[in-house]
Amino acid sequence: MVTEMFLVGFGNLQHINNCIFVLFLMAYVATVTGNMLIITLISTSSSLQSPMYFFLSNLSACEVFLTTTITPNMLYIVWLNGGFVSFYGCIIQYYLASSTGSAECLLLTVMAYDRHLAICNPLRYSSIMNYNTRNHLVTWAWVVGFTVMFMLIITIYHLQFCGSNTIDHFYCDLAPLLRLSTSDTSPVDMEVIFITIFLGVITFVLIIVSYISIFSTILKISSRSGRQKTFSTCSSHLASVSMYCGSTCITYMVPSQQNVKINKLSSLLYTVVIPLLNPIIYSLRNQEMIDCFKYYFKIIKR
Repeated sequence: MVTEMFLVGFGNLQHINNCIFVLFLMAYVATVTGNMLIITLISTSSSLQSPMYFFLSNLSACEVFLTTTITPNMLYIVWLNGGFVSFYGCIIQYYLASSTGSAECLLLTVMAYDRHLAICNPLRYSSIMNYNTRNHLVTWAWVVGFTVMFMLIITIYHLQFCGSNTIDHFYCDLAPLLRLSTSDTSPVDMEVIFITIFLGVITFVLIIVSYISIFSTILKISSRSGRQKTFSTCSSHLASVSMYCGSTCITYMVPSQQNVKINKLSSLLYTVVIPLLNPIIYSLRNQEMIDCFKYYFKIIKR
């Protein structure tokens, strides 16, 4: 029985491992710093207490948790040009990464619903999206994400892994992990299909429906400045959804056994690049956050 997994990392880029290590380390520090700054600003500023910012702070927490689950171990693997991880450590890493990704997908759906209410039904927004509602939505997003993936992990845990222990990836992703199993993986495949439909297809359809309604409402606004101002409140979320869904689709729709390089690249997008870009997208395109940041920066300078 396999007790350790050997992660190859970026074995074909040995000659620039030092550059890759420094680049990923800088990206990790910037990601954690940027997202923690957003969480701190939202939790301490009285002007950022609306449901939209509450959901954003939880999204930033997801990004910190996801990148911390993947990047430190990836840095270790890059530095040593491959490294061993215990079998249980590999399973735990996949569980934490996939659960956080699932929670993030649900949070993006909740944020789309929030923008739909704010733009399409502004008069009832405060009564519908009250304190209890927003807390329940966020709690369910986290609970469902971790519970659904825990059921999948139980099934994976009961598979047998004998012989080869080499994973051609920089973290314990599902597809390369299942290829090492000597058991029948069809029960896992069925669960993955169910999870994909529930967390992928349904949430994506809900987001699309929300934005169809949002765009329809925006087009009915007579003034151009009014349309631009209304659209600006959801443009950051739309950019974040596009990046997340795009990278996820590439990861799970392209057969990884046929193109490992594409699988690694798409995995890098949603585990390293997107968590790094999200704070920039939400900060630079949001005047309230910019004003809040300037206010605290002036206080620090004094």
